[in-house]
Amino acid sequence: MNELKVTNRPETRDSAGRSRLKVLVCAYACSPARGSEFGVGWGWVQALSNYHDLWVITGAHCRDEIEAELLRRPELRSRISFHYVARTRYPWAEKLWPPAYLFTYRHQWQKAAFAMAKQLHDRVHFDVAHQLTYVGFRVPGLLWKLDTPFVWGPIGGLEQTTWALLPALGVRGALYFVARNLLNAWDKSFSRIARRAFAKADGGIIAATTGIQKEIGRVYGRSSIIISEIGLPPVTRQAPLQRHPSEPLALIWSGNHLPGKALPFLLSALKTLPADLNWKLTILGDGPCSAKWRKLAMINGIADRCEWLGPVPRSTALEKMQQAHALVITSIYDLTSTVLVEALATGLPVLCPDHCGFADAITAECGIKVPATSSRELISGLRDGIVRLNNELVRFQLAQGAIRRSANYEWDRKALNVSEIYNLKTRAPEAPSMGTAGVRTALAK
Repeated sequence: MNELKVTNRPETRDSAGRSRLKVLVCAYACSPARGSEFGVGWGWVQALSNYHDLWVITGAHCRDEIEAELLRRPELRSRISFHYVARTRYPWAEKLWPPAYLFTYRHQWQKAAFAMAKQLHDRVHFDVAHQLTYVGFRVPGLLWKLDTPFVWGPIGGLEQTTWALLPALGVRGALYFVARNLLNAWDKSFSRIARRAFAKADGGIIAATTGIQKEIGRVYGRSSIIISEIGLPPVTRQAPLQRHPSEPLALIWSGNHLPGKALPFLLSALKTLPADLNWKLTILGDGPCSAKWRKLAMINGIADRCEWLGPVPRSTALEKMQQAHALVITSIYDLTSTVLVEALATGLPVLCPDHCGFADAITAECGIKVPATSSRELISGLRDGIVRLNNELVRFQLAQGAIRRSANYEWDRKALNVSEIYNLKTRAPEAPSMGTAGVRTALAK
């Protein structure tokens, strides 16, 4: 644990004259240099600091990246104080069983983070505490134990993976998701920590998706507000790329090469496309399934149209998106997915399963959602979606819609919504308000 340095700041106000609250944030994953949940944590922290003063407890492994950004942008130091907590890892255990990473996060890092949180709270006296990342419901952290209002979310992880899709993932993939579904069911029924955290956060519970909101209501009997965990990337586009008649339809797929990302569904769909449809596929990322998936592309006779780039820096990934015509997502479980919002902001229509956070994010204006109640249905839906996207008039209209849709994920808009939740949680009981239900409706739009 690093040396504790606390700066007590005088009460300040934002540009609109509103009081800036003192907010304690727990964001284990928080980095300006990484994507995925680390980029999500940084996006939230940076945006919320425009409205409130933040003390952020984060992982020590993010320290160098954060400090480098603070040197580049010293104005952030007046709004955010970072406090770093180290974590012990056991790579051999995580390799044998990936969920093992939660053990040291829950039982070592979160306890150390809470010890730091208590020291900070004793000196600063926070107006509100916010558990931010990780977003999984089974690891709510311990900030809810502090004697201050508690906000939790965006929360994910409560939805089950569709059972009918599991056989297509191979033996290891199927076993993993069977175990995950069973573990989810167990934790939802018996985790006392989650129930106590939901009770403390009542009125300040943020669900990442509609499906998560329904599960929170069904399992815990609590209302929640839907705010996607993902925000806009640093690279956006004002007008989409237009495809020339002689160009192949440039599809892009991005993700870790793990069973749950389910690239074989797309490789199977591509095999069944009409012979005269001109397409190419760029595949980003790598992982344990890479060799197996490359072999499947060869077996399907499509290897010559697939470009495997492996892991690339985020800037390169965004550049590759700028050169593509559509993003395809095949994941069988996820929240909203960083790559999805990056695609919308780049003007790419999104072809994806109609489940998880994709169901909320993608509308008929910006992409194509495919029913995913069975493997056969998903593969045929992906095939039909690609055929539709091959029509440039259709694809370009969806691309324009994607850019419009991306405005819903502006970080400032999301930070304002969360700021209103802070205000609700800290407002005196007798103070007049628009009513919690009214705010829930307004923020969910």
